[in-house]
Amino acid sequence: MRRVVRGFWGPRQESAEELAARWSTTLDRFALLLPEAAGGPGEAAGHPAWTWRTVPAAGPAETIGSDESSLLGALRTAREADPWAAANGTSLRLLATGLADGWKVEIAALAGGTPDSLLQSLVATITFPDEASLPDAALLTVVAEAWHPDYGDVSDRAVTSALKKEAGFKIGTPSVGWVGYLSEGRAARIPADLTADRVELPTGGVLLAIASPGDTRAVVEAYKTLEKSGALEPLPRPMKRPTL
Repeated sequence: MRRVVRGFWGPRQESAEELAARWSTTLDRFALLLPEAAGGPGEAAGHPAWTWRTVPAAGPAETIGSDESSLLGALRTAREADPWAAANGTSLRLLATGLADGWKVEIAALAGGTPDSLLQSLVATITFPDEASLPDAALLTVVAEAWHPDYGDVSDRAVTSALKKEAGFKIGTPSVGWVGYLSEGRAARIPADLTADRVELPTGGVLLAIASPGDTRAVVEAYKTLEKSGALEPLPRPMKRPTL
């Protein structure tokens, strides 16, 4: 099984230190939410913290922890290797190491930049055994609270395919999955007749529990409803702010 947890936002300039803090929060909270991936109930039972391996576009990989110091070093290395990082954002991709059989967790982010046409993003791709169950809403909540995106979702290829074929969805535009997140400005446009459980987060945005995994029909209907209301309107181009 494969699941993708994502968040997207517009330009927001941030230092490497700020990004390291966001990354550290994300990695630690994901590890707590996925104890099966480490083969046990987590650090409380004596299991070590997850370790991560960088996946650079060029140059050697390195193994790091989830602490801010290690992440700061990885981010600085990534910035130095990319002459466009200051403008477009710092790209960092991490792969969890030493996980239980059948599990793979990869997290990639492009963040801290101020491009006017390129979205900043956090994308976590999780492969897991068929018998496992993921806490989808909790994972998207981590992304929402750690990164303050404009919108986000939890989905897979079947959801994306259904949205393209049945709702005219285009890659790079706002969407929802079985679970969706909309920033405060988008949440204000959610129509009263949307069929989804809603949870307001400290960010001011709203988490939407739309359907159970595999139910693409409900996701398509929710997408159409939200698109019609303007809640999924793309950020104006050229982009000048992180959220709608």
